[in-house]
Amino acid sequence: MGLEKLREVLETSLADLEREGRLKGKEMIITEIRKAEGEEGPRYFLKGKEGKPFLRMNSNSYLGLSLRKEMISRGEETARQLGTGPGAVRFISGTFQVHRSLEQRLANFHHRDDAILFSSAYTTVLGVLAPLITAETIVISDELNHNCIINAIRLSRPADKGIYSHLNMAELEQELQKSIGKAKRVIIVTDGIFSMRGDYAPLAEICQLSQRYEQHFSEGVLLIVDDSHGVGCFGETGRGTEEYTKADGVDILIGTLGKAFGVNGGYAVSNQTIITYLRESAPLYIYSNPISPAEAAEASQALSILESEEGHLILAHLRSITKRFETGLKELGYEIIEGDHPIVPLLVRDTRKTAELVNFLIEHGILATGLNYPVVPRGAEEIRFQINADHTPHDIDMVLEVLKEWKNIN
Repeated sequence: MGLEKLREVLETSLADLEREGRLKGKEMIITEIRKAEGEEGPRYFLKGKEGKPFLRMNSNSYLGLSLRKEMISRGEETARQLGTGPGAVRFISGTFQVHRSLEQRLANFHHRDDAILFSSAYTTVLGVLAPLITAETIVISDELNHNCIINAIRLSRPADKGIYSHLNMAELEQELQKSIGKAKRVIIVTDGIFSMRGDYAPLAEICQLSQRYEQHFSEGVLLIVDDSHGVGCFGETGRGTEEYTKADGVDILIGTLGKAFGVNGGYAVSNQTIITYLRESAPLYIYSNPISPAEAAEASQALSILESEEGHLILAHLRSITKRFETGLKELGYEIIEGDHPIVPLLVRDTRKTAELVNFLIEHGILATGLNYPVVPRGAEEIRFQINADHTPHDIDMVLEVLKEWKNIN
């Protein structure tokens, strides 16, 4: 009986979303992938659009590793040896050597003592923040931080929270000053790469502020960075925003295996005490299964590729075609947020036009994602293009040609 009443409420909410242009609608279903051939990168085939190949420009798989033979064979080999799933949470019986080996490799990759794996980056943020936010903790957060950070703070119920305008270091310092005498501990939390814009936090400056105000709090100032869109694809060797900004002083770095590394899962790296404490106190680690042994092995293989000479070439190619795309968009007269990260936002600044452009791209065999309020602020509606290393110059030029056609008729 209660479901019928609730159905009416939810249907009204869905109708409101549709009227406002914010309804995501049915998800596209990928039925087949054609691997790269000739001058074309991979092509994707969708349910209901049989026979038509699509170029995917909305994937987080920045290094283009998920279709590589050595990644797939490593997973297959591990699944044959250890099975398809862990069988339990880790403290019961779910830890395999491949999990610990991956954690140690991630710690070494980021020059930390140890790492802890979670089932996703979202759960990593929740799992890390909740045990570290106490009733005597003030959390200070960038206004454009990801939804996972916002929810982690909300669920953790700190003594207080401060929000500073996007990348505004003067406001961050004001929040630190206001916190003096009101808490034992302060946590500054920020995205490394802001996923809607492709811009980055000035981590070196944030580290300096954190260290400057450390003396005013008996339990210190802790800097936590979620660099899920940065690790693997940003910085000279793919070590993310920390490397790119030459920051020294990030206390806990959170990353993902589900974007540049092309697999699944999330992780955090820090000193040994922090990681050991999280293993003992983070519910989303203690009571959730880890990623599968095969996924852990595949992620380790991704690290091997990234740290090889080939990995350096992949990163160089990714930077090159990202600039090719940005330059082409500017020459066509589009407004973009320019940067070195492979997220390239094309600013449309109108919900209806954003949807129309997305549909135009789909009609021409290109998968792209439109972002509208509340995912982005009103007036900042955009198409978020994401360049992957398995894109080719031909792929980039194809998208630019379609966008040129759109420009000519609008």
